[in-house]
Amino acid sequence: MIRIDSVTKRYPDGTVAVDRLSLEIPDRSITVFVGPSGCGKTTTLRMINRMVEPSEGRILLDGADIHAQPVNTLRRSMGYVIQNAGLFQHRTIIDNIATVPRLLGWNKQKARSRAAELMERVGLDSALAKRYPYQLSGGQQQRVGVARALAADPPVLLMDEPFSAVDPVVRKGLQDELLRIQDELGKTIVFVTHDIDEAIKLGTMVAVMRTGGHLAQYAPPAELLTDPADAFVEDFLGADRGIRRLSFFPSAALELQTAPIVAIDTDAARLGARAAADAPYLLVTDLDGRPLGWGEPRNLTAGSIRPEQLIPYGRPFVPGRDSLRAALDGSVLSPTGWAVAVDGEGRAVGVVSQQVIGAAIRTAHAEGRDDAKVGG
Repeated sequence: MIRIDSVTKRYPDGTVAVDRLSLEIPDRSITVFVGPSGCGKTTTLRMINRMVEPSEGRILLDGADIHAQPVNTLRRSMGYVIQNAGLFQHRTIIDNIATVPRLLGWNKQKARSRAAELMERVGLDSALAKRYPYQLSGGQQQRVGVARALAADPPVLLMDEPFSAVDPVVRKGLQDELLRIQDELGKTIVFVTHDIDEAIKLGTMVAVMRTGGHLAQYAPPAELLTDPADAFVEDFLGADRGIRRLSFFPSAALELQTAPIVAIDTDAARLGARAAADAPYLLVTDLDGRPLGWGEPRNLTAGSIRPEQLIPYGRPFVPGRDSLRAALDGSVLSPTGWAVAVDGEGRAVGVVSQQVIGAAIRTAHAEGRDDAKVGG
């Protein structure tokens, strides 16, 4: 556990970057510092590995003051990932990753073997090992940065806005990769971002900082969204925090319908006529059960289904894995107002209406209120 105890950072000109900050960062978790520019989140991160020295207070790592060991020893026990990766441009990818193990005295073969193992873990093709950073995309470089930080198997990983310089699609992939790696390795990760969506997605705990280095709220993401501490936190979370909160409600209990699903090789005319009275649209799938689009029953004549007749089905969700937010998103993106549920292989397992999703949301909110009463 990392304990930050009444830490203040005051610069010679009188500027206070962090003001009497106290909190505990749990082991094997992702703790995210988030807030506006100038709120002290990066300064706090750098005080953990003594790149910045606190003016007052102390930081404890597993109960021991971090000043009790040499600074170089401390830093080598912590992985550090920054924006734009900070790679050595004159070294190959495999040697970039092997940097810290080599500093720790590992021989070249052992260090490179470890680097090759980590390339696979972070999703990098082994063919990239002998390339140089300039030959990789931004997303690939960030993966190298994560691999390098993990190379010596440090218990603590510090990450300073590591994904902010890449496009949204690559960023989502990197976030998912980090969650997968954390699930496997269980590091103590301290992550800095200015993006509240990233904080909510990644954080086990989220520390919202306000200008002047003050802690506004420190809580799990679901609690943060449900019960913001004050107007500043509420405003920082944004007007759509209720939608974000749905990310913490499971979709497993949604009642799915299978009757409106027809495979393209069935007697669609017969099924269409049977379903027309109950469903204005039918979900058409291919022979493997993967959705193709929605069609009106009267148009689904056997042997004459054409792609241009079908209406896009929006974004599908996986029941049990995805949240009610994903299900609601799928229904809103679908012109029919129905969300498509698929299994892990992308095969349709049912459909669900906005009305049913809305009822599930109301039930989840009611259960949340009941739980709060019991807890109180």
